Amino acid sequence: MDLNQLRCFVSVADELHFGRAAQKLGLMPASLSRHIRLLEESLGTRLMARTTRSVSLTEDGLVLLEGAREILAKTEALQQRFHTSRQARADVLRIGAIDSAAAGLVPMLLHDFRQQCPEVSTQLLEDKTIRLIPKLLSGSLDLAFIRAPDIVDPKLKTMFLFHETAVVAMSENHRLASRASVRIEDLADEPLIVPERRSRPHSHDLTMKLFIEAGLQARVAQLAEEKQTIVNLVAARIGLAIVPQWTSRLAVSGVRYIALDMEGRAAMNKLPLSVAWLKGVRDPGRDRILTMLQDKLAHYAELA
Repeated sequence: MDLNQLRCFVSVADELHFGRAAQKLGLMPASLSRHIRLLEESLGTRLMARTTRSVSLTEDGLVLLEGAREILAKTEALQQRFHTSRQARADVLRIGAIDSAAAGLVPMLLHDFRQQCPEVSTQLLEDKTIRLIPKLLSGSLDLAFIRAPDIVDPKLKTMFLFHETAVVAMSENHRLASRASVRIEDLADEPLIVPERRSRPHSHDLTMKLFIEAGLQARVAQLAEEKQTIVNLVAARIGLAIVPQWTSRLAVSGVRYIALDMEGRAAMNKLPLSVAWLKGVRDPGRDRILTMLQDKLAHYAELA
């Protein structure tokens, strides 16, 4: 017994005519008769009494009819529930972003996107790359702005966007705070606040590589995980920090952001930003925002 057989049975019971029931279901009469016969065989009883002129239900048929209607009603309600839920999810674009992108790129992108697609709602999750990638793979995010790892899961597609500008966060009372820009050599022997490599490998390595390239030893005074924590430690004069320019949008009293002279530095010593999404999944909303991102990428990159 399956749902299709029950639907056929209920249709014949309603019409008491195989021809009309078959037409209603879009089936050939012979096919409909076969479904009813298979249902009777699976239950081991006659459900209908048929003559050349009439169709009537047997006692077992009357019993089954009541239960079949209830089963089909519950099935349709359950299908509708999932359909409604799926439609609601389809109208919400779930975006993940690392903190600097959440502060800089994403607000500009969403502003432009909503002007073109006001009917699409968006949800934003700010987190680290190592936590955003599993959410992409599980389907709980539609796309994410990340620092792409060296080896990307083959189920993901990534697109490099641009390198974010690095600046130096320092106390407004620091001896270099009045400068328009500084070089790595100016930071020799300065205490540094550096992200933990496990959670932020790109940001951690950026600081270390810049000092190594300059022939200097980075003097790490404090490890921290969150950008907000790092900036607060800078405000407390624990040390300096090399951070993405968009981090300056984290308003913390007593902190200045000074341009870092990166002239001649290799691209590997910069902060790459990429967007990633799950391969093989159709999502019109995601594809529309990716198209907009590509169209406006040069403009966004100028502000990074």
